[in-house]
Amino acid sequence: MQHLEFAWFEVTGKCQLECEHCYADSGPKGTNGTMRPADWTRVINEVAQLGARMIQFIGGEPALYPGLPELVNHARDHGLEVEVFSNLVHVPPQLWNVLTQPGVRLATSYYSDQPDEHAAITRRRGSHARTKSDIIEALRRSIPLRVGLIDVQDGQRVEQARAELTELGVTDIGVDHLRQVGRGVRDRTPSMDQLCGRCARGQVAIAPDGSVWPCVFSRWMPVGNVRMNSLADILTSSAMAGTAQTLEDHFATRGASGLCDPQCGPSCGPACLPHCWPTGNGPCTPKGGCQPNYDA
Repeated sequence: MQHLEFAWFEVTGKCQLECEHCYADSGPKGTNGTMRPADWTRVINEVAQLGARMIQFIGGEPALYPGLPELVNHARDHGLEVEVFSNLVHVPPQLWNVLTQPGVRLATSYYSDQPDEHAAITRRRGSHARTKSDIIEALRRSIPLRVGLIDVQDGQRVEQARAELTELGVTDIGVDHLRQVGRGVRDRTPSMDQLCGRCARGQVAIAPDGSVWPCVFSRWMPVGNVRMNSLADILTSSAMAGTAQTLEDHFATRGASGLCDPQCGPSCGPACLPHCWPTGNGPCTPKGGCQPNYDA
């Protein structure tokens, strides 16, 4: 990898929810892994030194990670833009204060305007009301917010949910579809066909145990571990180079098959599906890819 623009920090596998499609297979029995706060702090330093502009804290549910406010503050102290991707089921008061800082934004997922349908997907009763309430609170506090509508069931009320979010005042709404990774596996095994084509292009993901992946969806393709080697060494390793080339070859072939919408540019997925969200605007924009659009 020649440069680094963006990194996912998957700080925990814990989550209050057990969403039926969770690519990370997270839930109440998840753990914080073997990465310690000092490990995350060190990697934040490395990410900043490598020239990245933004990191996203994700999980599991990052709000359940006790040291998240300190990590967000550390990232901001090093000039990094920050996004926290939360289910918004519960945001501690201290975290609200951190989220209101300049350079920090928030993202969440949403499934339906009907509480029962939403809860059937998250597998927790009351999750719709909690998430909706915290969306309203984030807007009240003027925190930049993205909401992703994840279409995982036949007949799901995605468009009605979009209308509900718009009425609440959410302006940055994206749509993604089921990815057959983790608990999202239905009739396929995880494969490169589930990816958008941007993996290993200036972005990297780090797991709770320190594993490094080309992106959060390519979890079966580890290229190193930051508990054993520096991130700089991992990004320039033969393992990363080989994985990046494998991905490049795959998406070049997929694009050449004629299945890719020309508007999406090179190495997009078949007909731009699955839509690579989170981006706010989908994969066909100049900032297309799986990371947030930090210039939005």
